[in-house]
Amino acid sequence: MTTVPHGRARSSAAVAFCPSPPLLLPAVEGRAAPETVALRNACSEAVTALLEAAPDVVVVVGDGPAPGERFGVGDGGDLHGYGVDLDVPLDGWVRPGGRTMPLAHTVGAWLLEEASFAGTRVGVGPADLGELLRDLPATVGVLAMGDGSARRTVKAPGYLDPAAEPFDARVSAALADGDAAALSALDPEEGERLLAAGVPTWRAVGAAFSGRHVTARLRHDAAPFGVGYLVADWVVA
Repeated sequence: MTTVPHGRARSSAAVAFCPSPPLLLPAVEGRAAPETVALRNACSEAVTALLEAAPDVVVVVGDGPAPGERFGVGDGGDLHGYGVDLDVPLDGWVRPGGRTMPLAHTVGAWLLEEASFAGTRVGVGPADLGELLRDLPATVGVLAMGDGSARRTVKAPGYLDPAAEPFDARVSAALADGDAAALSALDPEEGERLLAAGVPTWRAVGAAFSGRHVTARLRHDAAPFGVGYLVADWVVA
């Protein structure tokens, strides 16, 4: 289990919201498409903004881990299923016998590595975010990984649902406004029906920071492949 610094006071926090398509990694995408380059640049900017808060610990939160499961030093993910021989450690290196992370945490770990974050990294699922944040020190970062609806167009993975675009628009507005309460109030059943994988993570982040002052910036809102990709960053006081 990863050991993280403890502290009572948490005067501020920083959050970056990014999607987790494997195409975000150039090694998977191959020839760069303009849509992916724009998304990758937006994610880089959001993570850079997160790290400007100088967090001691960054928590990567995304769907996939079992309740109570925590990833840390020696754990990692891979992109072998996408035809790429690439292993991505969460923190340090991938040790023999280390636990395998879900895709969301793998992409998040890659983003932190690209940004040269040298502090402690911890990976959890949405259900464990609130408890972990209560145990962390005054300077904490959260990298929230999750996609919008995969039913935005007829060529989308889940085909077109007319409710998908308005749903993603509500999420986009909440991210742009720094409205943690609106994120926490997202309907999980509607999110599941619309194949919006980010809903559990967004709800968890919203619940963790509801009632606090948020300075927000929305950096990207597009659905080039029929999936909603939203990128934003928050400073939470």
